[in-house]
Amino acid sequence: MYLASLLRRTMRVESKHVATHFVQQRALSGADAVSALRPFYFAVHPDFFGQYPREREVNENSLKRLNGYLENLQKSGARSVQPTKLTFYVRETKDSGDMQQDLLHFGFRSVSFTLHTKDVLSTVVNVLKSCSLPVEHMKGLKASMETAKTPPGTGMPFYRPIKWDKTYYSFTGFRDPEQELQQAKRVEPKLSSWLRNNEPEATKRHSASLPRRDELKRLKKELCQRFSLADIRWQRSWGVTHRCCQLQSLSRLAQQNPEALINLQGHTVVFTDQSGMNASGHVMLGTMDVHHQWTKLFEMLPNYRSLQQQTEWLKERISLLLGGAQVIHVDRLGPVQSIAEHYSTLNTFHKRLMSRCLRLHPRSLQGLAMTLENDRSTPSLHETGHFIIPTNCDPPKLQAFFQSHAPEARRRIQRKNQLQAEEDVAVKACLHSLSLRSLSKEPSISSSQMIPCCQRLLEQRSPLMQGLHICISHFYSVMQDGDICIPWDWKS
Repeated sequence: MYLASLLRRTMRVESKHVATHFVQQRALSGADAVSALRPFYFAVHPDFFGQYPREREVNENSLKRLNGYLENLQKSGARSVQPTKLTFYVRETKDSGDMQQDLLHFGFRSVSFTLHTKDVLSTVVNVLKSCSLPVEHMKGLKASMETAKTPPGTGMPFYRPIKWDKTYYSFTGFRDPEQELQQAKRVEPKLSSWLRNNEPEATKRHSASLPRRDELKRLKKELCQRFSLADIRWQRSWGVTHRCCQLQSLSRLAQQNPEALINLQGHTVVFTDQSGMNASGHVMLGTMDVHHQWTKLFEMLPNYRSLQQQTEWLKERISLLLGGAQVIHVDRLGPVQSIAEHYSTLNTFHKRLMSRCLRLHPRSLQGLAMTLENDRSTPSLHETGHFIIPTNCDPPKLQAFFQSHAPEARRRIQRKNQLQAEEDVAVKACLHSLSLRSLSKEPSISSSQMIPCCQRLLEQRSPLMQGLHICISHFYSVMQDGDICIPWDWKS
């Protein structure tokens, strides 16, 4: 009863009624959808977020999920598409002038919404309206929809980046992101000159942040020891001041109502955008929620743990059916998957496997891993070696895919482990030889990019880097606490 109640509460999705009275025909081709979404693509295109790598990656990740959702609608119909929550950072454009009050000081705003539409047209309208973008231009699609109907299974795939003709930018006056990136690369400074110009400011900011850094360490250690927490983490790379405020808020709650935090024992706490438990079993504390909401979450933790146990049981059953392959969850920068959503995905996939008899040796896929995706239509193999499997994948086809791709998966896993070991050695050498306080990287930086970057840093041995916190990214930047971001392919 408790599990059913918890699932109903956490899986409830608010229904949005989209007004589509101006279109009578519901079928929409891939080309028409791309055309209709141009204002949206222009507002969220990752290439326009060059100076904001975190927001760029959130948009890039969400675009992939949106494109997969649209592709599934075209290829296999609405029954195979699950609700998908998306988050975008939307730039200020001439089409979003009514939302000035919601803009961040960087010139863009954060928008989150859930797609639960059953056709391409409704999805396009939902996306545009959720981002406060106009939909009047879609009236012109009536004629094309009457004559161009895309049969199932032949839909145009949605993908990024979109290559617009140069005349589009000349006619609209919009900036060409490809041209901007080329210009940025031409004027990108050398690492040595950039450090000379920015190291003093970074050192000044770092010195000013030292009291806050010490306070952050003290609060984290105190809370972990008092309530036997496994760890305290943050989903996003917030500054030290922001993190301190979050820990201070949790510490005040612990002083006012210490009994409320007893259920946290043994858990990892993650400060993020929403409260609940994520697919990894970590307790999520929404940074915009108040103490009352946190307290209610703590009271529900026994039920969440029960749901987590059911989730682990499903993983074990799936592994037995699939030759020892393990279901894993890869944390993303986009919307976090809750434990209830993860359970629902596993349960659906398990039932689908049980409906057909698979002929896989019990240990034939031992040591391999896979993730389950609701918004995909075909299985694939990730570059790091794990399988990406659609929840609605046909079991016989899945068996054939596993058997034909297992050797390549093992080769990629071996290569990934080898690169990770080389990266660890390179990072350790940089920390020691360059006297860095820390050396990290953005999630989008691969080991094959990080390793040569570290090797080149060791060759240059700039004294200006001593005592700094360095983050390998795609662009130069001095963060508010004095941390320095440098591109992995910096110029010497």
